[in-house]
Amino acid sequence: MINRPPFPRLAALFAFAGVVFTPLLSAQVVVSNRPQIGSLNTISADPPVPRPDTEPCGTVQLLNEQAFADFTPKAFSYAPPASCNGPWSKVVLSVDFTVSAGRQFDRTAQFFIGNMNIYYGTTAEPRTGSAAIPRISPSWHIERDLTDLSAGLKVPTAGQAILGNVVDSTYTGVIYANARIDFYRGEAEPRVADVVVPLPNQPGGAFTLNTTADRLTQSVTLPRNTEAAYLDVIAQSQIGDEFWWLCVPNDVAGELQSCGNTAFRETEITVDGQPAGVAPVYPWIYTGGVDPLLWAPLPGVQTLNFKPFRVNLTPFAGLLADGNPHVVGMSVFNANNYFLATANLLVFTDREAQSTGGGVLINTLAAAPTPVVTENLANNAGSITGTVGVTSNRKYSISGWVNTAHGRVETTVDAKLNFSNDQSFNIHGPVYIQDIAQQTTVDSTTTRREGGRSTEETRHNSYPFTFSYDFETLGDGSSTQASSSDQRFIVTDKRSREGEEFFRSRVSNEVKSQDTLDFSPSFAITGSTNRSSSQTYKAKTSEGYCYGERLTSADGLLSAVKNNVGCEGDNDK
Repeated sequence: MINRPPFPRLAALFAFAGVVFTPLLSAQVVVSNRPQIGSLNTISADPPVPRPDTEPCGTVQLLNEQAFADFTPKAFSYAPPASCNGPWSKVVLSVDFTVSAGRQFDRTAQFFIGNMNIYYGTTAEPRTGSAAIPRISPSWHIERDLTDLSAGLKVPTAGQAILGNVVDSTYTGVIYANARIDFYRGEAEPRVADVVVPLPNQPGGAFTLNTTADRLTQSVTLPRNTEAAYLDVIAQSQIGDEFWWLCVPNDVAGELQSCGNTAFRETEITVDGQPAGVAPVYPWIYTGGVDPLLWAPLPGVQTLNFKPFRVNLTPFAGLLADGNPHVVGMSVFNANNYFLATANLLVFTDREAQSTGGGVLINTLAAAPTPVVTENLANNAGSITGTVGVTSNRKYSISGWVNTAHGRVETTVDAKLNFSNDQSFNIHGPVYIQDIAQQTTVDSTTTRREGGRSTEETRHNSYPFTFSYDFETLGDGSSTQASSSDQRFIVTDKRSREGEEFFRSRVSNEVKSQDTLDFSPSFAITGSTNRSSSQTYKAKTSEGYCYGERLTSADGLLSAVKNNVGCEGDNDK
């Protein structure tokens, strides 16, 4: 077996030269939203949430210089702004984080109002500093559009921020946060859900799914006039599953020094136990992953601010509107200790009817995927070369109907999901090389038929991802670890009415990183070379919105910023 550090997490190695810093008692959370050339601070090209060209009609402060130095949830009180009763045209959560310099792991952050999740993400890692790697106390800013969750923000309720963090004589970085919600009024009020049901609908945060058989279930009794429903899903990999995308089949996990259950994971959604939808698992990489220097100053895609995947449950709306309790469930196929799962069920009602009712017409979704595993490995006296792979292909159609005040409405969701993960290995003597190429695509078409007319929405999700890892031990006992990553998130959306397109949008987010770490024979980090990264974020709609920004870093410092990438006047389309 190759003598190497505890891949894939190196955070514990980042207390350079044995330096330990005393935890700060307080810290001023000050975050610049603009990238500064030459800065080593955490920064992201992600766009701010678009807001009306007016001042907020009300602001609610949730957290003020809140310190996170233990695993106790931090309670806060929420009440909608007295000066700004709904309905609101826009609701925006803003959070500013900072971490005191020191030794600390990345941590998971979950914010809730009632039991409704309003933010989910992970934190940037600080550093104690050394001659080779500078000291850093990272700070960053995130925003999330909460407009769709307005129904859960109408009444005063308790809230909590869950951000477990160990602070002692070894792990010294204290995390601080300010959080507020800005409310806006406007002439045009968006159509938002009338009811929001959290999963799980109880305190304590996200639900733990250790195995495929584990299931998060929530009993719901929805309004009798329910017309449509959507489930916004987050499934976050943790501990043994954190790097699920590099796992291998169980029969070769030992010789390949890797985790098992293959490199395929998928979130399954059920209604009353019957298959109702599928959500892919995004390969989020946290700021301590594999080599923390890969993710500073530019973190991976969505690392600091996860985006939920929306599953359309409208074909089940007629069933859910019968006034009886129903059970909505979530599980993760191939979970292997473990995933954290949370979701918000968004329910739309027919405001002109006391009751709707209906049923499911077609459901061809299988209860579980049937992944195909391939192995082509050669083991010659402990030298291993070859490939392993796993693919999954699913195609289904679910259709249902609802009787509304404006007639019978039929909704059909046709979806196709394709997944592949191919890995190559070259393990011999002092060398361990692993290359990963993964692709996830989800193509869905939702057709709504009403009174002989139809509208159609076609969405394409694509998550290409490659990662290379090369660890080599040299003759003097020192070693090098070279890593590179290319992580992308692409979503296109088209909407048409009677075959005529009336809306189109595209979002593309890509983070590319590379670094080579140098280790002494005792695995102390002695330096870093070939370190660079970039993030390019582009978003555009047919209604005129366009945002594009590219950030580039070299040797851990932000080196270039380009604005309006892919927008008017720019040739980078």
